[in-house]
Amino acid sequence: MTDENEVASKLAILGLTDQKLNDVLKNKKLAFALASIVQECGAESALEDKSTASLLQSLGTATKDIPDTSVLAARSLVTNAVVMKKIKSNIQLEAAVAYIKSAGEKANSADLDIAAGVGQEVTPEMIDKEVATYFAENSKSITANRYKSIPSLMAGIKKLPGLKWAPPAEVKKAIDKKLLEVLGPKDERDAPPKKSKMEKAAPDAATVDEPKKARNMFTEGFLGDLHKPGANPQIKPELMTGHLKATNGIVVTRFPPEPNGYLHIGHSKAIAVNFGYAKYHSGICYLRYDDTNPEAEEERYFTAILEIIEWLGFTPYKITYSSDHFQRLYDLAEELIRRDKGYVCFCTPEQVHENRGGDNGGARIPCKHRSKPIEQSLDEFRAMRDGKYNPGEATLRMKMDLEDPNPQMWDLVAYRVLNAPHHRTGDKWKVYPTYDFTHCLCDSFENISHSLCTTEFYLSRQSYEWLCDALEIYKPAQREYGRLNITGTIMSKRKIARLVKEGFVSDWDDPRLFTLVAIRRRGVPPEAILSFVNELGVTTTNSNIQVTRFETSIRRYLEDHTPRLMLIPDPVLLILDNIPDDYVELIALPYKPGSPELGEHNVPFTKRAYIDRSDFREQDSEDYFRLAPGKSVGLLKVPYTVRVTSFRKDESGKVTEIHAIYENDRKIKPKTYIQWVGESPAHNSPVRISEVRMFNRLFLSESPESNPDGFIADINPNSLDLYKDAVIEVGFDDFRRKNVKEGGGPESMRFQALRVGYFCIDRETTEDSVILNRIVTLKEDAGKSSA
Repeated sequence: MTDENEVASKLAILGLTDQKLNDVLKNKKLAFALASIVQECGAESALEDKSTASLLQSLGTATKDIPDTSVLAARSLVTNAVVMKKIKSNIQLEAAVAYIKSAGEKANSADLDIAAGVGQEVTPEMIDKEVATYFAENSKSITANRYKSIPSLMAGIKKLPGLKWAPPAEVKKAIDKKLLEVLGPKDERDAPPKKSKMEKAAPDAATVDEPKKARNMFTEGFLGDLHKPGANPQIKPELMTGHLKATNGIVVTRFPPEPNGYLHIGHSKAIAVNFGYAKYHSGICYLRYDDTNPEAEEERYFTAILEIIEWLGFTPYKITYSSDHFQRLYDLAEELIRRDKGYVCFCTPEQVHENRGGDNGGARIPCKHRSKPIEQSLDEFRAMRDGKYNPGEATLRMKMDLEDPNPQMWDLVAYRVLNAPHHRTGDKWKVYPTYDFTHCLCDSFENISHSLCTTEFYLSRQSYEWLCDALEIYKPAQREYGRLNITGTIMSKRKIARLVKEGFVSDWDDPRLFTLVAIRRRGVPPEAILSFVNELGVTTTNSNIQVTRFETSIRRYLEDHTPRLMLIPDPVLLILDNIPDDYVELIALPYKPGSPELGEHNVPFTKRAYIDRSDFREQDSEDYFRLAPGKSVGLLKVPYTVRVTSFRKDESGKVTEIHAIYENDRKIKPKTYIQWVGESPAHNSPVRISEVRMFNRLFLSESPESNPDGFIADINPNSLDLYKDAVIEVGFDDFRRKNVKEGGGPESMRFQALRVGYFCIDRETTEDSVILNRIVTLKEDAGKSSA
């Protein structure tokens, strides 16, 4: 297997990106190992299962330097086990490789299965049990070290025999969950030690006048390498002269959405790239609606697109429409025919397909209408315009190059007949231009210097340039970057429409979706989205990003920009029997510790308060540190601890009331603090919340569309948890009034609910009924899904 092309074709089966493929081919040992593994598994086409492909790549890396031919011969046993999904994790793979290294020619499938833990499934319940036992046995050190003990916890628990084959991510989730249960949320005891402020050294004289240039997506990678305005060659030099005269040499971009649906998270990158690149270079960006398909366009989409662009912080230089140019486009279509580069075709789609080589990729043959006289095609095109043909009977096609290997040069359709009124031009037109004809010409009309689009249009660059040159007009430079995809969701308009129609989601702005209207309603700050896009950078490779990474960017922003409030989703009444009924103590709480500019507020501490049901257990245990009979626990910022003496339950066995004493006769250092909301009508406390919506992931897997029963079968039945009796402290009303005064929309009123997550107000909120949406969980809730 010495031929590089043969090796490359083998490696393509593993789903390697172009960049990764190039890197692997430079490493001869790795390339040979991977190609051999592909041969061992017998695959002849690209592996659909990404996890299988990833494990096979890891197997190649692990075995590329093994000289022992007997071990390499035994590797096929591992390859087969991976393909058959007997080996499902890197832990199993490492054990399998260690086995064949030691067994050599004596290796066999039965012993390999034992060595690699095949069939030894570790369930979440088993993990929880092992973790709970470890916590109970090490409760003293865990209590003393609190969250600082996480590294040693991970190391110790991973060594447990019962967890040998457990997925590390699941073990981490179980540990995080148990830590939160035992210790409560992080507090000042878990903060890293403050660094002493040391006097800064004097700057080096040689670098004083050279400030460090900020790094961003516009100066690096794909965008950093783009041409300067005026550097895109033209078929005639005077075309560039006219362009530069019209633009004064500035950057001119455009964002050209089709107004036939709502934008999704992937479009946020396109918006940031086009508007951001122009803004960074002091240029301009058009918002151009590509409205050439009247059958699918609706006014609500035009409105929503503009609102989202403005929400993300951008203002179009001018709003234009492809339909602004319908007459000019039509005139150029006639000019194309006059230049003998266009003709009217009456072939059926099936005939066109056969002429292009058919299913077997045979020889391409010209359409029988391709060589008709120019005047005849002009007459037939005008007949199309005048409504003398029905949809599908006739199309105007461009006379391109059928011998070119690029299918985008195989006489693309320029105009088709549509008997549909247009929202802006009414019934004036019976023919409408296609994207392939319209896009490059409108770019030319608007003197676009950088026509930036995603890599799915890479092959279209040739037809884009061909048409501009065929008509001898200014030719913008199309350049392609990788699109942004988020795993664990779907972004197909057709499939989202089905979710809405069949009631799996409430509408296109249901916060469980990844349309931008849904993301906005969920409360995600636009600044967090732009920061996320900038963090990823812009390359020519498509980005398939896990939703957890997106959530991390959101949390990072919210951590720095939101106040903290005490929210009790599932309240139970706590009564302190040893203090007077009229006792009120105002407790000062900062809106955000360490951020005095946000101010502080007072919350009433009284005889009656609400705690969350999850903070109470009927029976105590050594590894539990929150409220339980006989245990002393701190209430956040309250001077003294409380100790439970009794509790009441209703007929169903649900705890309805907890009685305790306020231990103000002695100072006890509690092992943890819990949140609370005092009951004081005089202070309008608590604030009642009509509904708290805890959004979890809409789908169960990272690839819903790969489900053999379809994406609907992958829907998470627990994607929404509702709490209808929640309460929140009075600081909520103060902050809400401030937000309204500053003109913010409901979703812009964001806050961190201690221990629960980050929240915003939903748009359905009224003066008398407050609805909250959870934006994302806290970092400590790593075991929960929130997207």
